[in-house]
Amino acid sequence: MPRDGRGGRGRPANARGRSGADCRGRGVDALLADFGHDLPAITAPNPAPKEPRLFRDAPRRGARAKWSGWCPAPRPPVAQARMSSDQAPALWPFVAAPGLKPHGAQMGIDEFSRGPMYCDPHGWVLDSDMPVSNPNMFVFGKPGVGKSATVKAFILRMMAFGYKCLIVGDPKDEYEKLCGFLGVQPIALGQGLGNRVNALEFGPLSRGWEHLSAEERRRRCEIVFARWLTLVRGMVGSQKIGADAVPFGPVEEVAVDYTLKRLTGYAHGNDQLAPTTVAQLWHRLNNPDGELVAECRYADARQFLDETRLLRDALGSMVNGALAGLFDQETNIDLDWSAPIASLSLRRLDGLGEDAVGMALLCLNSWGRAMREAAEPGDMRIVVRDESWKQMRLGVDAVKSFDADLRLSRSDGDIQLAVAHKPSDLLSAGDEGSQASHIAKDMLFLADTKILCGQDLKVARELDELVGLGPMARDLVTGWARQAPGRALWIVGERMFKVQTILHPLERRLCYTQDALEGAR
Repeated sequence: MPRDGRGGRGRPANARGRSGADCRGRGVDALLADFGHDLPAITAPNPAPKEPRLFRDAPRRGARAKWSGWCPAPRPPVAQARMSSDQAPALWPFVAAPGLKPHGAQMGIDEFSRGPMYCDPHGWVLDSDMPVSNPNMFVFGKPGVGKSATVKAFILRMMAFGYKCLIVGDPKDEYEKLCGFLGVQPIALGQGLGNRVNALEFGPLSRGWEHLSAEERRRRCEIVFARWLTLVRGMVGSQKIGADAVPFGPVEEVAVDYTLKRLTGYAHGNDQLAPTTVAQLWHRLNNPDGELVAECRYADARQFLDETRLLRDALGSMVNGALAGLFDQETNIDLDWSAPIASLSLRRLDGLGEDAVGMALLCLNSWGRAMREAAEPGDMRIVVRDESWKQMRLGVDAVKSFDADLRLSRSDGDIQLAVAHKPSDLLSAGDEGSQASHIAKDMLFLADTKILCGQDLKVARELDELVGLGPMARDLVTGWARQAPGRALWIVGERMFKVQTILHPLERRLCYTQDALEGAR
């Protein structure tokens, strides 16, 4: 009779009084044992131990058990977010790379490394680990974002390391409070004030002329006359005939160079060099003698006067124009070069227009370079060039003059610090694609340290084009840097630092520039 697998005919095993283990019936070994046959015993091999599992497979909604994270609904999609390295440590303990070496002026906090930020342009040039080849600095920022405060804090803190400061033209008296704090009175230039600066200044290179060898005299004269030609070229080229600049070609260069050498006595081999001025140069060109006409290879004086009319009229504007008496006579100011700071104020020229201020900056820059051409060893200075864009918009020759100042900073031992509102100010030097525009763009590479304070969003494309910022760095300048004064993106060589400048309460009072707005409320 067929069985149902429960030990009986459809009856449960417990109905016959058997235990639950007998429900499966007898095995073959038990059956053979009833007839006296014992099967040989086989020892079962021990199972290999299983390796412990670090992770276990789980159902899509998790293990369905208490405290196992099971959820009755499908898992939501994972949200993706982009963040910078200073935000990521909130979710994961990232460790940022260390900042710059601790030497120079401590400016504030490096937000990337959360350590102090130090600035030492000369030290960076001498450090083989830093991708810096010159000590020049550019500072860009819209008004009110802490641009001038950063510059003034840098000046003050570098004085502790033996640096002095020279402000070659302060169009807005930005540094008047700083000068007063250091016990120095700025020298104001303007009509009726009596202060004059000779744009054609010899400087210290004329000292001890009678004791110099012929080779040393020749070397120094090459420096002086090259600087003067650059200045005169800028003066002449800043004048316009309609939309075109007054030309200054080889013919004009020969006439100016030979006239200057005759005025100083160098052409005649004098033992002493006589000082000369723009007014004397203009007067001699207006009244040429036979020697000058022959040197310039003109047939007679009439042809000389006809061919050099534009040159003489452009120089005449410096003698008889808005800046008459300021830069065309011998210098009568006496700067104390041992003082911690020296400043030349141009605020009284503000009503004459931007071109007049730009021309004044051009003359002062040439004069300042003359004063620094033979600096004593250890005489380290920070030369501040504020509102530099006003000079560069005068034309290509004015741009070349500014470019020469930056290129000579490494040999002079100075830190050239140029201040402007935004990098695109350099483009105002000329039309797009012009020579002046290209030179102005290239000047950015003559300053290995760039401090980019807060800017408007429309400046983002200009920053990408001129400085080569990526999207994250661009957003820092147009976003984070605008949220509080003193924030800036520092570009040192090819390295970038997110810096918050920290001011002492005394520095904050010295750097405050909103007095006029406070008085208007």
